[in-house]
Amino acid sequence: MSLSSSKTTVHVFRHGEVYNPDKILYGRLPDFHLSELGHQMAKAAAETLAGRDITHVVASPLERAQETAAPISAEFKLETASDVRLIESSNYFEGKKVSVGDGAFSNPRHWWVLRDPITPSWGEAYLVIAQRMFAAVQAARVAAEGHEAVCVSHQLPIWTLRRYVEGKRLWHDPRKRECGLASLTSFRFEGSKVVGIDYSEPAAHLVALSATAKTAKGA
Repeated sequence: MSLSSSKTTVHVFRHGEVYNPDKILYGRLPDFHLSELGHQMAKAAAETLAGRDITHVVASPLERAQETAAPISAEFKLETASDVRLIESSNYFEGKKVSVGDGAFSNPRHWWVLRDPITPSWGEAYLVIAQRMFAAVQAARVAAEGHEAVCVSHQLPIWTLRRYVEGKRLWHDPRKRECGLASLTSFRFEGSKVVGIDYSEPAAHLVALSATAKTAKGA
């Protein structure tokens, strides 16, 4: 089979639950690690992928993504590569509380940042996110040509990538994202062309126990 017609699957995996007792928007801040439940989610996903033809694992450089990738790499006896293009989006509200009632959104001095929900004005442009994510996924596809790869990333970048590939507008209601904790959004390729997208939640039984999933979308 020629490389131009080879079939490759790239699983884009959202990290597990993060230990965040102060409930801030942690974004790209360092030293935010998986909670104990988050580690269990990562292991559950690795167990689900066992037996698949995974030949390449790559993750965002942030700790929670690297920790989520670790049991997958161990399962397949691979090294975890790092790709900054898989990183969380930048956000003005990073380091702040954004919960309803007592968060930064309720402070009028921040309202100017919310003036443009389409670009958006409070953070990295959706189109920039989509393009860097798609480039990262294509790089992973090439690395695993004819096999399967796993890319560990974050909710907003993954959801933006999916909408980009599906040809949908990139601005959206964050409450309607289909990208749960430790979920897999799998892009099936023939050559360099995406021919299908699948979604699964291998750690759904653990996500049901997660306070993060119940009270906030996480990152």
